[in-house]
Amino acid sequence: MKKGIHPEYHDINVVMTDGTSFTTKSTWGKPGETLRLDIDPKTHPAWTGVHRLLDSGGQLAKFKKRFSNLGLKNS
Repeated sequence: MKKGIHPEYHDINVVMTDGTSFTTKSTWGKPGETLRLDIDPKTHPAWTGVHRLLDSGGQLAKFKKRFSNLGLKNS
């Protein structure tokens, strides 16, 4: 590998949304820094199977109304 072109690879602390933490190696931040996650596999719908639809400004209702004639069930 060429010298001087690669980022520094060091230990950091990662804190999950439930407060658990672990140490890993990364190029993020400075050595010993703490990365606090907003979303992780314990809370993200892709891994938990719990999906919520958030309606901001009536967009979800507008979508359902627009496509209601397709015969899809409303959830």
